[in-house]
Amino acid sequence: MLNKISYQTPSADELLEQFHLSRKYSTDLIMNLSAEDCQAQSMEDASPAKWHLAHVTWFYEVMVLKPFEENFSYWNPQFAILFNSYYNGVGDKHPRSKRGLLTRPSLAEVLEWRKNIEDRVTKLLKVNSSVELLCLIQLGINHEQQHQELLLTDIHHLFSNNSLYPAYFVQSKKISCVEKPFQWLEGINGLVEIGHDGNSFHFDNEGPKHAALNQKYLIGNRLVSNSEWLQFIEDGGYQNFKWWLDAGWAWLQTEKMTTPLYWNKEEKNQLLRFSLNGNTPLDLHAPVSNISYFEADAFTRWASLNLADFAGARLPTEFEWEAFAKSSPESVDDLFGKVWQWTSSNYNPYPGYQAWGGIAGEYNGKFMVNQMVLRGSSAYTPEGHSRVTYRNFFPTHARWQLTGLRLAKDGV
Repeated sequence: MLNKISYQTPSADELLEQFHLSRKYSTDLIMNLSAEDCQAQSMEDASPAKWHLAHVTWFYEVMVLKPFEENFSYWNPQFAILFNSYYNGVGDKHPRSKRGLLTRPSLAEVLEWRKNIEDRVTKLLKVNSSVELLCLIQLGINHEQQHQELLLTDIHHLFSNNSLYPAYFVQSKKISCVEKPFQWLEGINGLVEIGHDGNSFHFDNEGPKHAALNQKYLIGNRLVSNSEWLQFIEDGGYQNFKWWLDAGWAWLQTEKMTTPLYWNKEEKNQLLRFSLNGNTPLDLHAPVSNISYFEADAFTRWASLNLADFAGARLPTEFEWEAFAKSSPESVDDLFGKVWQWTSSNYNPYPGYQAWGGIAGEYNGKFMVNQMVLRGSSAYTPEGHSRVTYRNFFPTHARWQLTGLRLAKDGV
């Protein structure tokens, strides 16, 4: 199912340990949630927590057990339709916009199904250590990690639509950064090597490794902060068409946006931001987050002409970001683990790109149109999931993910 496997996979025992840790982390994420929390769907782009738990289980049942397990049988054949996401090669799918209507199976049955599939994958790995199976298990682990992040972003959006503004975290978990003076740092220019070297697990869209040309450029030593974004707002940035791409301006007029997602005001006109900690005062030193590509692009146009430190600002290309990340100084500590960073790069295949074979071939390649690349990772990204060559991607209007920006500008 995965063609041209050339990297060394972990051993079956190592993968089995990673598999169980990953599965446990998914269920740990719902420990503070009720069955009702896990059922609801706040918008079409988001999915219920229960659906995420079921879909990653569907992945192991269909992608791993079905082709490899002796005397395979479905837990419930109807689940193959209910919890298929976008794999046309598998068959029919339940409409994405109606995932929140799946009151059956219950959360309890989904968890029971998860346990059944875990036991069967464990048993399979103890008797089969073929390269193809190990690669599929590793893909399954990374696939589940992606949905762990989505589960958090989707719960965040769901809770933001509740007038009680409930907190998800029992203890405070802040996404902040120490504010430091902004500086332009010299980027890596000339011919640079981009993409994964292929020696360990990576998604197909990260390769093949190839040369790209970076002109001289500078890049910011830190992320753009809420305080800097507030200046954009106060200067009428959301009301002035001159900063916006035409499509972005049309989107803005339709959606009536005036701030990043989750900003709000309560008593005494105090700015608040809703997070998984609940509704708390806006941290002006934290990186701005939950902005669309349209907003990030508009901010750079405004900041380039209105903030002296940011004169000439633009969004970096993904090649500039990657080359810088590979050689960045230790003082740059926010490339990963805070917010995904928009780039100006369209999500296109690299030269020589080949999608995986079989059903897994639908994983990335078919989405390479009308999307923009983001780099880095966010505070919701599971530990160990991110890497310098990782290519995240979303459409220009998406902003329910923890998305922010780092500035770049042409060099001299």
